[in-house]
This record gives sequence, structure tokens and C-alpha cells, in this order.
Amino acid sequence: MTDNKQQLYPPLYKRLFSVWYRHARVYRQHIFSNAFPPFFEPLIFLVGVGLGLGRYIEPIDGRPYVQFLAIGLLITSSMWTAFFECTFGTFIRMEFQKTYDGMLAAPITANNLIVGEMLWAGSKGFFFSFAVLFMLTLVSLVAPDTMPMLPMPNVLIAPLIGFANALMFGAMALLITSFVKTINHFNFFMTGVISPMFFFSGVVFPVRELPRLIQPVAEFVPLTHSVRIIRCICDNNLTCNLLWDVLYIIIFTTVIGTLATKRLKKRLIK
Repeated sequence: MTDNKQQLYPPLYKRLFSVWYRHARVYRQHIFSNAFPPFFEPLIFLVGVGLGLGRYIEPIDGRPYVQFLAIGLLITSSMWTAFFECTFGTFIRMEFQKTYDGMLAAPITANNLIVGEMLWAGSKGFFFSFAVLFMLTLVSLVAPDTMPMLPMPNVLIAPLIGFANALMFGAMALLITSFVKTINHFNFFMTGVISPMFFFSGVVFPVRELPRLIQPVAEFVPLTHSVRIIRCICDNNLTCNLLWDVLYIIIFTTVIGTLATKRLKKRLIK
């Protein structure tokens, strides 16, 4: 029986790729409107906050404030895209467009579909991190031989960290989506979780500047660990302390992704 079932389904990588490829084709249909924002949104934020406010802030960890902020934006761009893709995007495909009904009629399982969603979110996180890196290079915040700027060989790893970060937030967003009954409920998640996380995870200012009672709380926040990894990479400070951050991302993604898969599977089949 098991052998017959396996013969009905293509190999696992083909099933996962089919979900990814479907989303990629839809994304390409509006490539300009989809790809334009990630290239220019970080510049707007850097000019408005980094350059404007940065004039009144002393260098942090030996870097100008605009550069300190730019390193954090390499990661937050992947967080935002994974959040929107696996909350609003997933909910719309599930409840309004009924896209998943058609996809599940193909020889793939609900588990394949959900894991494919996370992989697509990770791919978008990779692209958005690369877009930010590209724009920072154009405005000379990344250069190979200039000390005040970001070290090019190290910072090239940023898109890979962006992929892992987006995978983690994609799993988290899918778990939230499994509970949501109406699309407006995502506003509570965005206002109460994502926005505070942006400001208190070491992106805008170091975590060590938080009150001591709040600092341990920051260690439980997913974004803190991704930001710490990218800052250590940019500072060429690859210490054993990063092992905790890497383990956190792996464990968080695995546990939350498993819970999201189980809950969404029941909802999709129902």
C-alpha cells in the first residue's frame, strides 16, 4: 500500500518546487511593482532616519549611526516580506482565491504545500536582503577597502541570513494565520508583535541600551538573533556566542513550523 502511494506522488523535491514555482510565476507577472519597493524603501528610511537623526547620534560600536542602521535593515527587509507573504498572502490564497483547493487536487500533500510556502517566503527574504545590499553598495555604504564602510566579503553572506530569517518568520506567520478567522485580525499581530520587534531587537539601537529588566525578554525575540548574527558577520567577529543564535533560529523554525503545519493541514483539509 505504501509503495502504491509513493508511486502516485512525484519525488519530494519536485512537489516542493511545484509550490515554489507557482508563486514565482505569479510574482513575475507583476515583477516591476513587486520588485521596485525593496530596492528603494530602505533608502527612504536611511535618508529620513539614518542621515537625519544620525547627525545627532554618536557612533555606535565604532560605526556612524547611518551604517549601524543599514546593517539592521539587511535583515528586517526579509522579516517584513515573510510576514506579509505568509499572513495576508496565505490567507487570501486560502480563503478568497481558493488557490490551495486547486493545488491540493494535484499530487502533492498539505504538508508539501505548507513547507513550499515557507520556502517561497525564504526565497523572497533572500531577494529582499540582496536588494538592500545592492542599494547600500550603490550609495557607498558597502565597500571593500574603506574602514568606515561595511566589509564586502563578509556582508555578502547577508542574503543567506535573510533567507534563514524569512524562513523563521514565515513559519511564525503561518502559525498566526492558522488561528485567524478574518483578515483584519492580522493588524493585531503587526501592531503588537512585528512593529515592536523592529524597534527593540537591536536594529535601531543596541539591545544593551534597553533597561536590564527588558534585556532578557529581547533574547526570546526571534529578530534579535538574526540581527546579532549579521552584525557579528559585518564586524568580522565570529565568536562562539553566535552558536546560541544559530541554534535559536533552527529550533524556533523547526518547532513553530511543525505547529503551523499541523494546524494549517487540518484547516486546509477541512
